[in-house]
Amino acid sequence: MNRNHTMIPSATRRWQRFASLAALALLTGCAALDPDAGFQAVERIAQQRLGKDLQWARSPADQPALQARVDQLLSQSLTADAAVQIALLNNRGLQARLAELGIGDADRVQASRLQNPGISLARLRRGDEVELERGLHFGLASLIALPWQRELADKRFAQAQREVTMAMLLLAAESRKAYFQALAAEQTLGYRRQVLQAADASAELARRMQQVGNFSKLQQAREQAFYADAALGLLQAEQAVRSSRERLIRQLGLWGAQTGFKLPSRLPDLPASPINQPDIEREALTQRLDVMAAKQAAEQTAAQLGLTRRTRFINVLELGASDSRSNEAPTQRGWEISLELPLFDWGEARVVRAEALYMQRLHQAAEVAINARSQVREAYGAYRTAWDAAQHHRAELVPLRQLIAEQNLLRYNGMLIGVFELLADARLQIGSVINSIDALRDFWIAQADLDQAMVGPPALAATAASTDSAGPAAGGAGH
Repeated sequence: MNRNHTMIPSATRRWQRFASLAALALLTGCAALDPDAGFQAVERIAQQRLGKDLQWARSPADQPALQARVDQLLSQSLTADAAVQIALLNNRGLQARLAELGIGDADRVQASRLQNPGISLARLRRGDEVELERGLHFGLASLIALPWQRELADKRFAQAQREVTMAMLLLAAESRKAYFQALAAEQTLGYRRQVLQAADASAELARRMQQVGNFSKLQQAREQAFYADAALGLLQAEQAVRSSRERLIRQLGLWGAQTGFKLPSRLPDLPASPINQPDIEREALTQRLDVMAAKQAAEQTAAQLGLTRRTRFINVLELGASDSRSNEAPTQRGWEISLELPLFDWGEARVVRAEALYMQRLHQAAEVAINARSQVREAYGAYRTAWDAAQHHRAELVPLRQLIAEQNLLRYNGMLIGVFELLADARLQIGSVINSIDALRDFWIAQADLDQAMVGPPALAATAASTDSAGPAAGGAGH
């Protein structure tokens, strides 16, 4: 006859102990989720290398506090340091990159956990006999590979940290460069207006003198042509201001009323002396995050190669416990192991692929180190050249033009030269100042590139577009 079969108390206790041991094994292999685990390292680098705060808006509730901080920084005349701080707080692209730390932490925790066990239930009937089977299965392959999986996940998480950190440092450098480009464009625009005023006065005087017969048409046309060039130069300078300001706005993540920020009236002064770094290559190799990331990638691939060799024959290996009982026979209990037989795939392809990937990572790491040396040399050379050029403008060219203007003014007061010579000299002096602004701007951009080259790949090709491309800043009419 058929009977309802229930587990006897002793069997129940054994299953409970078995489940408890499985749960204990699962819990001991777990790593806890920690959203701050990766962010704190990036935040520390921002404080140490940039002297700035980094905040992560994990939810919409965090945005009001960040916006209040940004608005407070924008309430005053914007400085380069304030621009960098705003970018670190307000750039949405950076916030999206910070979210990768939370994703990486979740992947790291997931890789450290055992796979869930499997349960099988079966009810078999043969005549009057009813047989019930219960099974509990664990994947031994994942258990064996768990230590290496943890190690690989930790390395991937560390690599994600470095990539986010490099993105943060690059954003800071690009924001600083965009700030100096915008500030130089506005400062140059003021001198462009002075050039147009001088050209307008010269052209108007030439027109009147040509009307009374004291000026030839050729002389008057020259003055008018210079005025036309100066007007075009002003238009292009105004566009340069708009473009550079919009680039800065994008870097800082500003919109709405925030885009009405104010900039100082002039660029910061040139430092008294340039930075002397004789061991710049060695320092860069110890600090650059891309070099560290390349080394990390090579180590990670080497670990993967070892894991591939160890597990090439045990892709499918399971351990199970079974309980089979019947209403007409004693209960059967035992265990079973299932193993994939390597009859067709012996794992050679996986091993060869892992070895090729490892060599690829080694060559990539060597390339990164070579490029880092070259980039830091290039950045330092550009920095020193930019300092020398700005110093030459400040110490030689601008004072000479100023002296010439003072002497010509004395000659004009003594009626030794005419007004056109005096106006032409004023235009030359203004042009010298504009060139000096460009040189000072290029120096600050070169320093930002050098700072970035010490920690990661700099955007050396993204140099400032010259605001002096609008034609001659100065030039006489050829009297």
